[in-house]
Amino acid sequence: MQAGWRVRFAAAIAFAVGACVAGGATAAGYPARPVRLIVGFAAGGPTDILTRILAERLSQRTGQQFVVENRTGASSNVAVETVLNAPRDGYTVLVTSTANAINATFRPSQSFNVLRDLAPVAGLARITYVVAINPALPARNIAELVAYAKAHPGVVNAASAGISSSNHLAAALFAAMTGIELTHIQYPGNAAAYSDLLAGRVQLIFADPASALQYVKSGALRGLAVTSLARSAELPDLPTVAESVPGYEAYAWYGFAVPRGTPQDVVETLNRAVNASLTDPAVKARFATLGAEAMTFTPTAFGAFMTSETGRWGEVVKAAGLKPE
Repeated sequence: MQAGWRVRFAAAIAFAVGACVAGGATAAGYPARPVRLIVGFAAGGPTDILTRILAERLSQRTGQQFVVENRTGASSNVAVETVLNAPRDGYTVLVTSTANAINATFRPSQSFNVLRDLAPVAGLARITYVVAINPALPARNIAELVAYAKAHPGVVNAASAGISSSNHLAAALFAAMTGIELTHIQYPGNAAAYSDLLAGRVQLIFADPASALQYVKSGALRGLAVTSLARSAELPDLPTVAESVPGYEAYAWYGFAVPRGTPQDVVETLNRAVNASLTDPAVKARFATLGAEAMTFTPTAFGAFMTSETGRWGEVVKAAGLKPE
């Protein structure tokens, strides 16, 4: 893949140089005006915060404003439609996420196909989860949680940010791989679930580190594991779920895409700007405070990643029998 990327990169450079001699190319002046980054979720959530961090760096790097617009609704489908209805010029960019991969199966009647209708541009970041429980639940590790849930089927209530949300699917995958039964309790967001978690009305959550860390470190919630394959630098004493459930891995991811038909040299220019910004130490440090890890991809590699994730989470949606309400 790396060798192929070098060939494509060299070809893009050669094209750009030749076009400049001839008097300019499609991407020669890109971006020449503000670029809209369309986020399908509300301000203040992980998708929004990560995008704003990168938008600030992109604006500094390119000399043009990268403006974040929140277009909420239908688990980011409103944002997808906004981008698909925009000109194919690279000035309206979708912030893609795990939700798009899940919706391909969960919402089969949607009017578009993200893998067909969107051109992948670049990755942004991924966030792994902390498996946290109310301390009243008699489990101090994943093995004990599984044993308790098997002995008390349906008794453990698992909170999520909504049906088909990425942390709902992370819990569903965990239940399927361990053979346990969890009762799903949905909230309008992870933050809304914490009062019930702290009170013991729900017992379990797969939560992003930024929101869970304060409760885990204070002991208000008991952290059992992280859902990455490697242990977390923020919580080095917590094992991974995979140490008890081989092969388990779950995370939320984010990236960028534009309408299919956007000039490829524009896509490549934006990809290079994003990847360069993601390697900035200040950006990496700010991501780390959110428990996020930057993801750098070529457009082709990010497209392959999106395809793989769509298939992976589609299988979980089917296995869990999830349907839109």
